[in-house]
Amino acid sequence: MVCLFYKEKLAEWYLNCRSTITFGLAAVLLVLISGQVDAEERNPFLPQGIEDRGWPDVRGIRFDAHSPEIHLADNWPAEGPPVLWVKDLGQGYSAFVAAGDRVYTQAQTLQGQYVYCLAARTGKTVWEYRYDWPYELAGVYPGPRATPTLAEGKVLFAAPSGLVGCLDANKGKLIWSRNVLEEFHGTGGDGFGYACSPTVVDQLVVLPVGGPGASMVALNLADGKTVWQSGDRPASYCPALPIERNGRKLVVGYLENALVIHDLQTGAVLLEHELSEGYDEHSAWPLYREPYLWIAAPFRSGSQLFELPDRFPHSELLKTVWRSRVMSNDVLSSVLVNEQIYGFDIFDQQSKTQRPSRGKFRCIEFLTGKELWEQGSGRPERSNNDITNELGQSGIIVADGKLILLNERGELILLRQNPERCEILSRCKVLSGELTWTPPVLHRGCVFIRNQSRAACVYLGEPDLLPSDQPTLRLTEIPQETYYDWAGQILSVEPEYAFDLPSTDWLIRWYYWSLGLLVASLILAAIPLWWIPSQRRLPTWIMTYRILAFLAGALGTTWISLWQQDFIFTWPLCLYIVTEPVFASVQFKREQQRSTFWRDYGPLIWLLIVFTVYFLLCRRLSLVFEWAFLAGPIGALPAGWWEWHLKKQTPLRMCFALILKLITFSCFYGSGIAILWLRY
Repeated sequence: MVCLFYKEKLAEWYLNCRSTITFGLAAVLLVLISGQVDAEERNPFLPQGIEDRGWPDVRGIRFDAHSPEIHLADNWPAEGPPVLWVKDLGQGYSAFVAAGDRVYTQAQTLQGQYVYCLAARTGKTVWEYRYDWPYELAGVYPGPRATPTLAEGKVLFAAPSGLVGCLDANKGKLIWSRNVLEEFHGTGGDGFGYACSPTVVDQLVVLPVGGPGASMVALNLADGKTVWQSGDRPASYCPALPIERNGRKLVVGYLENALVIHDLQTGAVLLEHELSEGYDEHSAWPLYREPYLWIAAPFRSGSQLFELPDRFPHSELLKTVWRSRVMSNDVLSSVLVNEQIYGFDIFDQQSKTQRPSRGKFRCIEFLTGKELWEQGSGRPERSNNDITNELGQSGIIVADGKLILLNERGELILLRQNPERCEILSRCKVLSGELTWTPPVLHRGCVFIRNQSRAACVYLGEPDLLPSDQPTLRLTEIPQETYYDWAGQILSVEPEYAFDLPSTDWLIRWYYWSLGLLVASLILAAIPLWWIPSQRRLPTWIMTYRILAFLAGALGTTWISLWQQDFIFTWPLCLYIVTEPVFASVQFKREQQRSTFWRDYGPLIWLLIVFTVYFLLCRRLSLVFEWAFLAGPIGALPAGWWEWHLKKQTPLRMCFALILKLITFSCFYGSGIAILWLRY
């Protein structure tokens, strides 16, 4: 900026000079300053004559994760590559985009959701723009999903609510905004929050929305007004992909149940190809090389290659070149390099939030689907296999004859583009300790990465191109946490579809197992009573069965599931056991016994602690619907209060109290089911 200032001043001096000598000196100085400015602004990682367009979209310049940059190091030092900065950023899945000396992303804090503009070399915040309240702050997937897009000095962003906005890239001032889900009544791509990054091409902001008559929508880049809206298909989570076929500009929509192609300028639906029926989702980007279009899907659906027709509109189904169960993709996409596809073939139904997804990293032929090599164990999802040496599910950058991977565990990995074998050049841990689904971005020799709490800039260029005055960190200076697969230890068998409601059969089985554990605890707790004085038998029995039932409920989910090889959920029994003393404390107050703090409030404090831990565990393990059992005390209150109000002086009354206890648990469990049915 200083150089530009002096350049402008010298230019002004140059034009106003009257002396020939002064005129000549000014011209010489102007040329020297201009040369210095040009040298400073030139990107040394680009081949000569290539324009520096940065990384404007989540998938780069051409929507394919390829970068034209060169001069990247062939390997990294044993201590890892230099780290330019690490920054606590906040929650979110948004990747970075980059232009010049700035990078942009989205994240959320307790105060709200923000678009951030950071200095690329220091990580310092240049500006921030708050656009919404936090999204699912304590949910399974907290924070924004989409990545900003840069176009003509503007920053386009999308929020989980469907809000789409345009900011001035220099100052962060709002130019326009609209909520496309509300305005166009969008469906299909909103179940987990709107996740489609804006696609900008030819002054159009193209967005899959999934509304009636607005399956795909194009807005004017300058003012946000609707240019066209077209189609009636529900959307999904994959952004729009611009392509060309025989010189005609098109837009591909990878929607919930169909693959559609629109005319870019008019929005006319030129082709619709049915893929599935009912609930489905697609997040991975298609790969295109004229005339072939490749798509991959989750749920072990594999992938397929289509050949696009020569002319549009086209009323027939697309020609399928090949279809294979190999190379299912979910939240992170594959890349096409020469004649090969590199990517992670996910074996889980969907990506897991509680552990790294299991599968194999593969290289397959683009035109045949033939597998060339694979890396990883590929064991089924119910095995607790060691995956520390596997590549894992990764975001991928293609650059300088290499693949740069950021896997779910926060490891940076450098591969050589090699269709014959998996050739790992280097790998290191950068943001370990929690899972990340955010793809990396390459700009001016640096890779920008992030997870759910932090972001980092790592220099991957040749060492002699790193400025000598650039401050750096070593990887050893970054706090690294070891990721521990708690889910694999706690959940011996996982629900394959975490976001499906528990089936009626499951709910019945869970109830009978939990009730059986409660009855067994009541019986076992009575055995030692023969050796205990009569006046101490009742409180001893109560304390013993509560301990036994709590432990049985806590461990039953792990051990019974392993035994039955099916997901058996017994944790609601723990919630019921910690609720019982609360009912008892109400009874004590009614009898006007001498009050103490722990007698009155201890059970309630313990209940709040256990309920909080239960909620956090369910969130951590992606047990999405099981939180409903937290409503159990509501339905159990009448029977529970009656049970503890009942005098138990005679065997008949004691038997009646036991029946009431089982009824109370049944009401407790039924309340959770009622909440599920009412809510979903």
